[in-house]
Amino acid sequence: MSTHLPLREAALSWLEHARTLPPVPQTITDAELAGGPEWDALEEVVASAAPRDEHPALYAKADGDWKPDYRTLLGESGLGEASRLIAQGADVPLGEVADSFVAFCTGPAPVPERWLLLNADLPRGTRIQLGQYTLQTFTMDELRQTVPMPALHGLQPRRLDLALITEAPFLHVPDPGRKATRRPTWFDFTGPRAEAQHWQALLPLILWDSELLRVDSAFTVARGRRFDLNPKDVPTTIKIYEDPYGRGQEFEVRDTGDFYVPATHLPALTAFCAAISAKIDTVMAGENHEDDLPQERARRLNRAARHLLAAYQRTYNDYAVWQVDADELLLDYVIALEALLRSPNDPRGGIVRSLRTRASALFLTPAHQEQAHTVIDDAYTARSRYVHGKVIKNQTERDKQEELRTLRLLTLQIMLRWLVLTPPDTDLAPLLDAAAQGTGREEHIDRPLRAFFTTTPPSSQPADITAT
Repeated sequence: MSTHLPLREAALSWLEHARTLPPVPQTITDAELAGGPEWDALEEVVASAAPRDEHPALYAKADGDWKPDYRTLLGESGLGEASRLIAQGADVPLGEVADSFVAFCTGPAPVPERWLLLNADLPRGTRIQLGQYTLQTFTMDELRQTVPMPALHGLQPRRLDLALITEAPFLHVPDPGRKATRRPTWFDFTGPRAEAQHWQALLPLILWDSELLRVDSAFTVARGRRFDLNPKDVPTTIKIYEDPYGRGQEFEVRDTGDFYVPATHLPALTAFCAAISAKIDTVMAGENHEDDLPQERARRLNRAARHLLAAYQRTYNDYAVWQVDADELLLDYVIALEALLRSPNDPRGGIVRSLRTRASALFLTPAHQEQAHTVIDDAYTARSRYVHGKVIKNQTERDKQEELRTLRLLTLQIMLRWLVLTPPDTDLAPLLDAAAQGTGREEHIDRPLRAFFTTTPPSSQPADITAT
């Protein structure tokens, strides 16, 4: 810090100057703050301590010349907000603010990251690698070090209450090419929806447990510069806690949904995610293979996962989806099944027969094979009627919802088993066809499935595995 003492002293002088500003924060924009001689003095010291060739992110062109950008120095660093708080008489720790400003100007520019907030309850200290992604629950102190100007936490009205997302599960991944704009959420239409863009990290988690896991919001973080999750993007619920005298008190807390992982299950979840992520990586490595089969298999997994997650994300309750979405969700599940179970070498026609046969072959007992056969048959019938403008007679809305839930659970099981069984050097479909005829079943289907579910089981064992 002694190397940058002039910058720290200049920042402290600026903060002292903030005491003379009008106390109405709405009248003090960053542009107005950057308009006086006090700002010119600070800007000159910044240019000396953090030259443009070393810190280009701090600069912008003005009147044909490169100068320190006030929008970055005041807005992104938090210095502007500190100035407004001081003008209003808030007890701002000037030394901490100055130190943060020095670190902001002289440190390396952070790599933007994409963060996804999940509606789940995971143990404290969760940190799981999912390929390039990290699933993590953050402590309050870790979150404070992530936001700009940590010393201002708790002093800013209408800003995100970090207590609301402390210990919340986030998937985060470096995204160097992404610009850290002010309010990027997954509703900003700047790219694919979160569940489609980030399916490789989400898929292992939803295969772990049948309880629904949703992406509540997605946003860009540049640690120490941007943390723009809005409190309105965090779904909340009211919980009542009794005090020692039996009086109930209401508290607003984050809605964690039903996806719950106790601390005792964290090692098993970690092992399961590692195994499934490795399977996904192996298949997706075929995208750049010179042969057609690995390329097509990677594209089929990509498309199956995207359609599966598109339907899954729009399922707001275990037994319910929005009525207007039900038929489209069924189509997504059927498309996902076709992508997984059809083979590039299949002849035209016979789609339903091959789907039924191969889906059934993925299960170990006759009863579960017959159940898969029936679910696929019903789903494809509903799909065909929908596409051709017909309706299924005598089917209540409850019947449709229950059938859709059964199809969702079956599709998740088929996706999991497809990942476990897909060989590295050939297509899975011929092996399933042979198994349905009683050839190679123990070697290619039953034994690998039992081994996987024994060594790296999900939260609960499938019924056909426990029955054998």
